[in-house]
This record gives sequence, C-alpha cells and structure tokens, in this order.
Amino acid sequence: MALSALSSTFPTNPSASSTSLLKTRRITQKNPKFSVFTTPKFTPISALSDPYVLQIAETLEDSLPSTSSTPLQKLRISSSDTLLSTPWPSRKDEPFRFTDTSFIKNSRIEPIQPPNIPSLSSLDVSVDTLLPTLTIVDGYIMDSLSQLNEFPSGVYVGSLLRVDSEAIMKRVSEYEFSFKGDLFWLLNGVGTPDVVLVYVPEGCKVENPLLLRYISAEGSDKESKALPFSNPRVLVLVEKGGDISIVEEYVGGDTDKCYWTNSVMEVVVGEGAKVSHSYIQNQSFNAAHIKWTWVQQESTSKYEHIEVSTGGKLSRHNIHIQQVGPETVTELSTFHMCISDQTQDLHSKLVLDHPRGVSQQIHKCIVAHSSGQAVFDGNVQVNRYAQQTDAGQLTRSLLLEPRATVNVKPNLQIIADDVKCSHGAAISDLEEDQLFYFRARGVDAETARKALIFSFAAEVVDRFPNASIRKKVETHIRELLDPSRPSR
Repeated sequence: MALSALSSTFPTNPSASSTSLLKTRRITQKNPKFSVFTTPKFTPISALSDPYVLQIAETLEDSLPSTSSTPLQKLRISSSDTLLSTPWPSRKDEPFRFTDTSFIKNSRIEPIQPPNIPSLSSLDVSVDTLLPTLTIVDGYIMDSLSQLNEFPSGVYVGSLLRVDSEAIMKRVSEYEFSFKGDLFWLLNGVGTPDVVLVYVPEGCKVENPLLLRYISAEGSDKESKALPFSNPRVLVLVEKGGDISIVEEYVGGDTDKCYWTNSVMEVVVGEGAKVSHSYIQNQSFNAAHIKWTWVQQESTSKYEHIEVSTGGKLSRHNIHIQQVGPETVTELSTFHMCISDQTQDLHSKLVLDHPRGVSQQIHKCIVAHSSGQAVFDGNVQVNRYAQQTDAGQLTRSLLLEPRATVNVKPNLQIIADDVKCSHGAAISDLEEDQLFYFRARGVDAETARKALIFSFAAEVVDRFPNASIRKKVETHIRELLDPSRPSR
C-alpha cells in the first residue's frame, strides 16, 4: 500500500521509511476504529498477514537505520505493502507441499547487526582466489575484506548507497522492483541493509569473473533456538551487448552453527548481452538457506546458470526467468546433494513469450542419507507467441539410502503450436551393471561406487566456466563423498 493511501490520521510523508507503514498497520489491527482508508481498493484489516509475519517484519525494520536512498526506500515500502497480506507458508500451500519450513518458524528470529571487523579475525575470510572479489558478511558489504581489481570504464561493483555516478543512479532509479515473489522475497526487501549493485555499460565485456563471496559469521548453538537472520541482495544490470561472469559463493564460518540466510539476486540482461551465473552453496548443516534468483532477458541475450548446492539443513532456491524478447537463450544446470538430515529444494519457472527462444535445463541430485530429501519443481511455460521455441528439461536423481526421498515435478505448459519441447525424469540407485563393470576390472566396490557417484555430479560441475572454481567444487564434493571425512 502506498503511504499516500492512508487516512490523514496517520503519517503520509513520502520520505518516511516502511517501518512507519508496518507499525501503522499494527495500530489499525489493534484499534479497528482507525481502519478506514481513503482508497477503497485496499485489503480489509482482517485479511492482513498473520501476526508472526508482521512481528518478523517489524523486528527487521527496527534493526535497520533509515535511508535516504530513493531506490532502497522504494524497495522497502513496496515490499512492506505486499508483505502485509502474505501469510507464512505451510505444507497446505502447493509451492511448499514438500518443503517444511517449521525449522525456521520454531526458532527465535534475530536480525544480525553490522559485523565488527576485529570479531571476524577468527574466520577464514581470506581471499583465496585471483578473481576480483566482493565480500558480504551477514548481508553487509565489507570493503576491507574485498579485493576488487580495476574494471573497464563505466563498470560499477559495490554498494548502491555509495554510487556517485549520476548516469548509473539514474539508470537504477528507472529500474522498478516490480516482481513480487513469495514471503521470503518480501522479507528480504524489507530487511536488506543495502543492495550490491553490479552495473555493466553498453558494449562492455568484463574479462575476469566477479566473485561475490557471502560469509555467515554470526551463528547460534542448536540448543538455544535462536536463528540469526541476514538478507543480502544483489541487483545486476547489464546493458545492450554487455558481458559478465558472476560467481556467488555462500559459506559458513562455523559448520555447526544455526543461522538463516535469506538472499535475493535480480538480473537484467539487455539486448544481445550475456551473463554467466555460477552459484555455490556450502553453508552449515544446521542453517536455513533461502535464495531467490529473478532474471529478465531481452532479445538475443543469453543467461547461463550453473549451481551446486550441498549445505544447509533447509535449502531452497527459487529461480524465475522471463524471456521478454525473441531469439533468447537460457541454460540452467543444477546439482544438489544431501549427505545428512537435509532438504534440498529447487523451484524454477521459465516463461517464454517471444519467437525462437531456446531453453535447456538439467537438474541432478543425490540423496545419500536416510532422512535426506530433495525437491524439484520445474515449470517451463511456452506462451502463444513463443513460436519455434526449442525447450528441453531433464531431471535425474540418485537415492543411495533405503528411506531417502525425492519429489520431482517437471512440467511443460505449451500454448504455442510450432515448438520443439521435451522433458524427462529418472529416479534410481546406482546400476548394478555399472558396478560390475568396475569390479570385473579389479576396482573395489567402494572406489567404484564413489567414482560413479562423482561422475553423476560431474556433468553439472564440468560446466563451471572458471577452472579454479570448478576445481574447488570438485574437491569439495569428493570430500563429502569420502566416508572418512570429519563430521560436520
């Protein structure tokens, strides 16, 4: 709800933060006589979100300082507006039918304050790569822990609050935070302290991949029921003909700690531009990790997404991609692995509205624990004018324990009549014939099993465009598959 829509009984200053909006709504809930609004289109007070959601949102807003940044202020206000009528998801809601979020709801949510540099000395925050690196600790940009090399002229990587270019600020101000995701998307909009802005001007090619390294430093013991909560957010604007490769890496300072990372990335790929997006999630096995990736592709653009997710007690990634021009290419490659009592969840949606679009998606997962669960819900929507579309989708899962669980729902919604589309799904254990092939050549059963499991993951891992990142991920997966690994 826009602030101007409130009755004159309440503050209507357009520069006010979204905190006043949420608190005003709480007042109207407690005092029905103040529930009259000047514009009839708004939802009645009785239909507002549940008290638990409102309490989290108010706690988030109280933890943040007010901002003079117009784009960030607009984001917070628009997110607050929609949040007021958004309940906490349950297993009765179709998108969360197989995803239990009670782990978060039963915890005590504690927004994380800006980290203290000296307190980070015990963490492994060293930059272990030659790539230009921006470090985000618990949702806050840490320049002192970053290593940003010189970029081509016109490229900006850093805090939205510190943009000093009028041209870039004008472009960002023109961008509308119009997409409204689920509750977790909205909580991020209310609670993000800043936005990491990646801006690539027209015709510019950034040679070296940019590493966005997210470190979860704050954590609590499992017995305390506390859940430190962070909301990092990234906005990527790549103008016509631009080209950039971005690597997102999520790590935890302590592998036993509990915390909640609630992250959002928005990507706008201009006409003829290309974005390669690598995403690595390796957080604590006691953490919650909720991630949103929203992508808008203009004509003849290309977006590549390569993902490996192995951490988190509850890990969910929502990907929404909109092709808004013809001859657009989208490639999605994801690999999830559960080696403990984990839930790895991928919900993707790709919408094609224009002719000659191409999309290819492969999703693979391994569940190697009797209490582990993987979820895949992939939707490809080919609308009426998306003629001559070529869309393929494949999901394959390995269940390595008797009670391991996977729920998959690949689906194509095709309205256009001149298309080439296919999808498929397979769920199995390792094939005995393959194991026998190794044994017949003198390879012991355990070595053969690990080799087959790793080769299953390698189809996705080999697609990482950067060799050092690819090698790092390969080493990590091999360590997880080694039964002699230290417990996490």
